[in-house]
Amino acid sequence: MRIALKVDVDTLRGTRIGVPALRELFLEIGVSATFLFSVGPDHTGRAVRRVFRPGFAGKVRRTSIVRNYGIRTLLYGVLLPGPHIGRRMGEEMRRVRDAGFEVGLHAYDHCRWQDGVTRADTAWTRREFERALRAYAAVFGTRPSTVGAAGWQMNETAFALEAEYGLAYASDTRGWCPFYPRFGSRIYRCLQIPTTLPTLDELIGREGQEGDSIGDGLFAKTQEASCDQVWTLHAELEGIRYRPLLKKLLLRWREAGVDLVDLGTFYRGLDRALCPACRIRQASIPGRSGLLALQEDGTSADPEDKTGWAA
Repeated sequence: MRIALKVDVDTLRGTRIGVPALRELFLEIGVSATFLFSVGPDHTGRAVRRVFRPGFAGKVRRTSIVRNYGIRTLLYGVLLPGPHIGRRMGEEMRRVRDAGFEVGLHAYDHCRWQDGVTRADTAWTRREFERALRAYAAVFGTRPSTVGAAGWQMNETAFALEAEYGLAYASDTRGWCPFYPRFGSRIYRCLQIPTTLPTLDELIGREGQEGDSIGDGLFAKTQEASCDQVWTLHAELEGIRYRPLLKKLLLRWREAGVDLVDLGTFYRGLDRALCPACRIRQASIPGRSGLLALQEDGTSADPEDKTGWAA
């Protein structure tokens, strides 16, 4: 089995503390991963507007957001100006690339994209996407090879832009197998490699899970699986407070013969001719607040029916 490791980096704190810790851990164990960076302002504090979303308050209680993100981070964009992550932490981002890891784009303004894109029009989406590309190029000197949307939040224009800018693959969705996004009769040829496994913050505190039991549950899921998997980590969690748990889990997977790879390696090992074209709908998943971009069965959907996507 292969498990592709994708690290979402949402904040200045995650870039400054979590990213170097994960880089050194991966080098120590000898595994690969893709780091997806937020490259614009850190406005994490504005996430307080999600308080009315179903499940948000419960997630805050379960995952100890203040402890994991820090008070200062939770004030960015509200009582404190949001620091520009790309300008402040560009050197640290380049160290990840120079150490041999795949790097890609997560967002320009993580909070703005996550809270706004599903209701945004074409002009807003293009402006935010192209702003992110420019900020990424200012850090790395080139456009990203892959992207993964903040909070698994997308709209049709965003999928179209990934294809327009020539990205071969992205990881913006939740699902069970690689697929091409389909809206009505239109299919976008930037392959989606969806996250298939639950994330750490979706498991913490649910059904009594805490500490090593979370790792036990994830390990069991992969042992039972019949196909390759994709797991999303967060620099703010696995890179800081939960780094010991992560190390134990990675070593268990290695001992079990699991090949831990980055998204690019995962993509190159696929037979893309067998990947289906699937619709995408907005739906909730256990342990996460709000609605996410979720892969639908590509064999049963009416190609003219777009009602699965809640704009």
